[in-house]
Amino acid sequence: MSELLKKIDARAKLAGTNKLELLLFSLGMDSRTERRETYGINVFKVREVMRTPTITRAPEMPATVEGMVSLRGSLVPVIDLAKYVGIPVETPPEIMIITEYNGHTQAFLVEAVDTILRLDWSAMRVPPSMLAQQSGGMVVAVTELQDSRLVMMLDVERILSESGHFDDEIGFRNLTPLAHTDRTILFADDSSVARKQIERTLDAINVKYLSTYNGRQAWEELVKLAEHAESRRIRTWDLVQLVLTDVEMPEMDGFMLTKKIKSDPRMQGIDVIMHSSLSGTQNAQLGQSVGVDEYVSKFEPQRLAEALSRRLSKTSPAAV
Repeated sequence: MSELLKKIDARAKLAGTNKLELLLFSLGMDSRTERRETYGINVFKVREVMRTPTITRAPEMPATVEGMVSLRGSLVPVIDLAKYVGIPVETPPEIMIITEYNGHTQAFLVEAVDTILRLDWSAMRVPPSMLAQQSGGMVVAVTELQDSRLVMMLDVERILSESGHFDDEIGFRNLTPLAHTDRTILFADDSSVARKQIERTLDAINVKYLSTYNGRQAWEELVKLAEHAESRRIRTWDLVQLVLTDVEMPEMDGFMLTKKIKSDPRMQGIDVIMHSSLSGTQNAQLGQSVGVDEYVSKFEPQRLAEALSRRLSKTSPAAV
């Protein structure tokens, strides 16, 4: 496990390459199907991997939260992923993946970790409708390995929201409608919870929007808008003034989407806000390296509304 930790600590800076590193893990043998599925989590979200210490049970916590553990003086909630996904297993999980995203630290109980695998986001596909229905929408991306194993990425934003109650009503109170009512943004996010939060924020501040599920779809939509703008002899900026993008998305990530937008003259003047659960200044700096104009953490509607207000208040982009 020490070698695995070294790989996590030595994670590559993959911004703008459309690549990711996945930590593969299993949740145990499903007693219904007698199968062991493989899951993956972005290494950027992983702080460490360790043997499960003593868990302190706590009252009035969600059923999937086993309790709390003390790590370096901080209490960290522990989520049993097998229970959360609905997989009945007979053996208690022995491994804990400590994750940090959106400014919060939480631990996931898993049966075992496998390895760290570098992939291209284009290899991560949107899950087929049958798989999406079977998982209750919990799987946001899938890929097939050379050994024919199917690796599934879970919607961690949804897990965080439902287990930690960070998507609270209070965050949407007192959002001020934007003065300019003619603004339109395009956003890309593969998480159903994140899309719902974005839509609620945009509706509250009276901003029109186009919604896509990943960077590839967003880019294809932007190209269509650029072609339409050219046919009308107007700027693409006249049709859409800002792109709000997640980082982790199947087929094309937010780094690559931003890089393409900022390098295409047709998109001149269109601001990009990166809206991500990946925490820390390092990830914000990675976004800046590909041209992101602002970086806003998820589950903070007030901060998102403020950033959108700043960027959309311009009457015309100076660069256009």
